[in-house]
Amino acid sequence: MNLPNLLTLSRIFLIPLLVVVLLTKFEGRLIFGVRKELVGAAIFGLASLTDWLDGFLARRRKQITPLGQLIDPLADKLLVSAALISLVQMGLAPAWMVAVIIGREFAVTGLRSLAYSRGVAMPARPLGKVKMVMQVIAIILLILGRDHLQGFFVLGQIALWLVLVASVVSGVDYYRRFTRLSNPKVTDFTIARARSERKRIG
Repeated sequence: MNLPNLLTLSRIFLIPLLVVVLLTKFEGRLIFGVRKELVGAAIFGLASLTDWLDGFLARRRKQITPLGQLIDPLADKLLVSAALISLVQMGLAPAWMVAVIIGREFAVTGLRSLAYSRGVAMPARPLGKVKMVMQVIAIILLILGRDHLQGFFVLGQIALWLVLVASVVSGVDYYRRFTRLSNPKVTDFTIARARSERKRIG
């Protein structure tokens, strides 16, 4: 178990703690004298930081492994889904928007897994990476915007709309790419290159 994978696992272990902090009714809404929204935002921010750090270290140390490629996107989706569902429970995010965003995440994961099983790689596009950054910003702003920081709440709502638009657009893009790559006329070069990449990583 290398360091990047340990960081990814730590992100998964932070998810239950985040949910407990956000949804538990603490007396005075304080945790050791600190407002629980600040604690929740800090936990989510720390977990999100490990997402960048594990990828950076894996590339820097050349420690990209099949296990890491499997659990890293899973950890991301679990973290974001848990945070968004908690925001719905807290009345800070519309349920329908969260359903669309989370539905897109798992639909894209399914498409990428199916393409990978066929020997075709579907790497993330820049829009998908931008969407992830916007998700982090939106969630942190919405958590901090609870009651006492209304300006953050408004900014969080705007960011959430941007996430929704980016999710739909990138989701359609993934579907179009999957349809094109699944076409029997796809070049042998594309498949061979994907298989070569899998062997290099494995």
